Amino acid sequence: MVMKRSPLITHISWGRMVVDGVGEGKDFKLYPGGGRAWDWNETGTRHTPGIQPADVHELLDNGSEVVVLSRGMDLVLQTCPETLDLLKQKGVEVFVEETRAAVERYNALAETTLVGGLFHSTC
Repeated sequence: MVMKRSPLITHISWGRMVVDGVGEGKDFKLYPGGGRAWDWNETGTRHTPGIQPADVHELLDNGSEVVVLSRGMDLVLQTCPETLDLLKQKGVEVFVEETRAAVERYNALAETTLVGGLFHSTC
């Protein structure tokens, strides 16, 4: 079976990301085989309490075995404890990092791993 590769992030700067094969935007949900813009309004995500369990379901549904969650450029974005609990229950390794560090980790993992990620390119 051929592994569906997660799309690489080719550019990150304040408020702008470019993702190979997905496009350009501010925030992204990425997973093996694709991705899309991450619209916080879909799940009611706010900086606090942060990334919701509903935000990561799509990553898991698309086969992510490792998940990278970005905290924003200034580490303002939080992650709900319930989100981390859900990933732990599913046996998914998770990294929560500043956005630039998260992009580096995600791109490195994408070479060999079924990785998904949520990326916030501002605060």
